[in-house]
Amino acid sequence: MNLSSPSTSSASSHPLALYGWDERWETEFAPYTEEGLLPGRVVRVDRGQCDVVTADGVVRADTAFVTPDDPLRVVCTGDWAAVDPGGNPRYVRAYLPRRTAFVRSTSSKRSEGQILAANVDHAVVAVSLAVELDLGRVERFLALAWESGAQPVVVLTKADLVPDPVTLAHLVQDVETSAPGVPVIPVSALHGDGLDALVALVGSGTSVLLGQSGAGKSTLANGLAGADIMQVQAARDVDGKGRHTTTTRNLLTLPSGGALIDTPGLRGVGMYDAGTGVGQVFAEIEELAAGCRFHDCAHEAEPGCAVRSAVENGDLPDRRLESYRKLVRENQWTVAKSDARLRSELKKEWQRKGLAGKAAGEAKRRSWH
Repeated sequence: MNLSSPSTSSASSHPLALYGWDERWETEFAPYTEEGLLPGRVVRVDRGQCDVVTADGVVRADTAFVTPDDPLRVVCTGDWAAVDPGGNPRYVRAYLPRRTAFVRSTSSKRSEGQILAANVDHAVVAVSLAVELDLGRVERFLALAWESGAQPVVVLTKADLVPDPVTLAHLVQDVETSAPGVPVIPVSALHGDGLDALVALVGSGTSVLLGQSGAGKSTLANGLAGADIMQVQAARDVDGKGRHTTTTRNLLTLPSGGALIDTPGLRGVGMYDAGTGVGQVFAEIEELAAGCRFHDCAHEAEPGCAVRSAVENGDLPDRRLESYRKLVRENQWTVAKSDARLRSELKKEWQRKGLAGKAAGEAKRRSWH
């Protein structure tokens, strides 16, 4: 007996099922179906136009009707779009509300965000083992990944460059300590080691591949796709950095199931309203903070600080606390850029804490004398 509903059956057999089309998307798209529009997934965006894969194949569509002033509401790779059934040019008339969105702060001095990928289930952060691990950068990526609503995964690429299994295990443990609740998978895409474990995690749904230039993202994408779909360039020996092999965000299907969005290498990954994500990355600090004497403790010189006590007792690495402070401050300031009242409050609060810290230091020096 077939217990599936007609809508479930139609969604699973839909030509776009490989791209993530499901019953929920079908239900949300129903009003546009009545208007005669076609559903499609945006696989590439380029200067006011985008490539949309539909049941009839990939079509080129203009985004003039969905280009608002808000940069976070422009069409993005991964969006589900409502497209004209014909015409030249064809237009994207609307897109469905996003389930998840990976957003970073732009490099501008204004409070602006840039959306990198939409409707992703997994945010795969590629970290190269060809250079020294930068745990602070890993934590930064993970904060934005958690905030997006996707499940983060850290992939330590170029694991073949660390032939000693003990050393590799220590590196994995270091990242796991900085990534609570996040799978950490060492992979050698060159030899195929670790790919099976990664496919088992991201073999369904949509994944976005993130990381710096030279992190091995294109090689990893080729390994997951089982073909040389992405051009690969050698990284510089001196610092492990590479050129931007990928210059646009492209969505492609994988033979093992699921879809993958490959992104250009990111030189900067700024916080953008990611307070919840920061809290998840530093869950142990947030838990310790509940035991501080003051609810607004900055974990610096305040008496009764449970977080500082954990550092002094060796239960919490000082590097973790410093990274936490940095990301919290940066995120607060980014949010405050668009909120004058909050900006004023933050300045007063930082001045107050600065004076309190100075007074505490002077009191300590007097006690020494």
